[in-house]
Amino acid sequence: MRNQVTEGAQTVLFSRRRDVGGAQCEGGEMRGGQVLTTKVGLHMPAELAFEEWERAGRQISGIVNSSSWWLGDWLVYGKDHYSDRYQRGIRAAGLQYQTLRNYAWVSRRFPLHRRRATLSFQHHAELASLPVEDQDLWLDRAEQAKWTTKQLRTAIRIARAPGEADSKQPEATQRLAVPGNRLQWWHKAATQLGIDFEQWVLATLDSAAERTLVDVEEHIGISA
Repeated sequence: MRNQVTEGAQTVLFSRRRDVGGAQCEGGEMRGGQVLTTKVGLHMPAELAFEEWERAGRQISGIVNSSSWWLGDWLVYGKDHYSDRYQRGIRAAGLQYQTLRNYAWVSRRFPLHRRRATLSFQHHAELASLPVEDQDLWLDRAEQAKWTTKQLRTAIRIARAPGEADSKQPEATQRLAVPGNRLQWWHKAATQLGIDFEQWVLATLDSAAERTLVDVEEHIGISA
């Protein structure tokens, strides 16, 4: 498999198989199931297996996430080394400073050695305003629980206002019969993440409800 191989104005995202004899289609596109990136879109083979389409999506997602860090680090370097000229470099690159400013701020808040490859740039952006110790704590929790950005945001909100949910609807509180072994299991999970048990329950149920609703909406959209 070849990653990021530049071919003129096009870039090979990946190849389904090695090209035999270097056969090319009109316009320079190689045969053999290559997915090619251009400035305005993707060139995709007419016949692409689901697994290959899925793999292309994972690679694109990784590039998008990494590009936020790349742009942030690029701007930080420019500001640190060319304070009198870096804005000229931004204009020459065709970029908008307002777009880059947030990337640079998050990049400064998270040096390379503290960034988590298993989490997205947006996960880090959610935590950038927190003290370093809190950033690392929430990064650990997000990694272990495999939270989405929204789930991380919800967990932080609950931790900051633990009584918020109860104060809004005190009459709606109901008892739920739960087997003792389940409670022990749940308490263990909350303890390992360092989260109050009630906060963990709320965050977990919110995440489950969110996934269910998204799945239902996607199913309805596909069926429509």
